[in-house]
Formats: sequence, C-alpha cells, structure tokens
Amino acid sequence: NAEVHVQKLIDAVSDAESGYTAAAKKLHDNRVRAARRLDKAISAQIDGLGMEGGRFKTSVVLQAQRPGRHGSDEIEFLVSANPGQEPRPLSKVASGGELSRIGLAIEMLTAQHQPVATMVFDEVDAGVGGGIAEIIGQKLRSLGESIQVLCVTHLPQVASQAHDHVLVTKLTDGNTTHTQLVALAADRRVEEIARMLGGVEITDATRRHAREMLALLPAVGTDSVDV
Repeated sequence: NAEVHVQKLIDAVSDAESGYTAAAKKLHDNRVRAARRLDKAISAQIDGLGMEGGRFKTSVVLQAQRPGRHGSDEIEFLVSANPGQEPRPLSKVASGGELSRIGLAIEMLTAQHQPVATMVFDEVDAGVGGGIAEIIGQKLRSLGESIQVLCVTHLPQVASQAHDHVLVTKLTDGNTTHTQLVALAADRRVEEIARMLGGVEITDATRRHAREMLALLPAVGTDSVDV
C-alpha cells in the first residue's frame, strides 16, 4: 500500500499548508489592525516629546512562501522625524536623541501589557536637553507610579523628577575598582541636583535653582530605596 500511504502523506501536507496559510493570514490581519492603533498612539507620544509632526509607522508585509512559527510577516518600524517627510526605516534615519524618545514612547505604551515589575533606562535622555529633557523626566515619573523605574541620567531636568535618588560613584585604589550606591536624603538631593546644574563650583544660586526644581514636583518618596 505504498502508493496509498504516500498519497495520504501528500494530502496531509496539503491540508497543513492550507491551515497554516489561513492562520498566517488571520495573524497578518490582526497585526495590521494592531499596528494602526500602535502607530497612532506612538506618534501622539513622540509629538509631545519634542518631535512635533513626527510619525511612527509599522510596516507589516505578508511574505508568500515563507512559513514560520511566528507567521509569514516581515515587520519593520519606520519613522518620520519632521512634517512632510515620508517614514523611513527607524534604524537608518533616527538620531540618538530621537531613538531615545521613540524607545521611551514604546515602553510607556506597552508597559501595561508587559508582566514586568521593573524597567531600566540607561541614559534614555541621550541627545536631548532643556524642556524636552524635563518632559522625558515627567514621563518617567509617571511610569514610575505603576512600576519600579531605574534610570541612569546626567541631566538635572530628568533626575529632579525622580521619587528617590541614588548617587552612583566609581571608586578605585589603582588596583581594583568598585561602584558605590548611596540613597540620598533631601539635603543631598539638593546638592546633587545643584552639582548637575552648576558643575564643579556649586553656588547659592544653583542651590536655589535645584530647590525650585524639586519644589515644583509632587511629594517625593521616602529616603529608603528598594533596589
């Protein structure tokens, strides 16, 4: 019964291919609908992060004859940083600062769907400053209301928004190097924000500015830090 057995196998393969094609098409359609919602939400977020008129677009292309465990789609993120420009691949056109802001927007929008308790941002404010840095700080603080957010930053506009502050210092004796972390009380917070604002010499003016930045925030957390 070899011929019958082979034909049964051929039919099974054909049925499996038909089932896969239908499932892949359904997955593709769902991804396209989800991409429209994601693109609209991220575009609104980056517009508020100083990329006025910027657009985020997800390209979802169904590839024929490309079966895989995650479907047959080729997915690419595109971005237009300025009005009037067509979206192009994110990896080719976005600057460091734009990548930081787009990444933050994606993390903020998807955080509620990710089963994570802690998120770490390493210099997410790279390439930005001034008012945009303050907005990024506000976004991070808002995200920190629902999950733990650890953020490494050198910008006072971002650091001042935190619920808690930890001073990170690298120490060496010439032979070995280690890192020291110190949770800062209120007075040390002012000194560190002032140092970030004013550089080597901290003046009364920079301390006043630091106090003003901290005073504009809602009540910060306790001096103890969970790490």
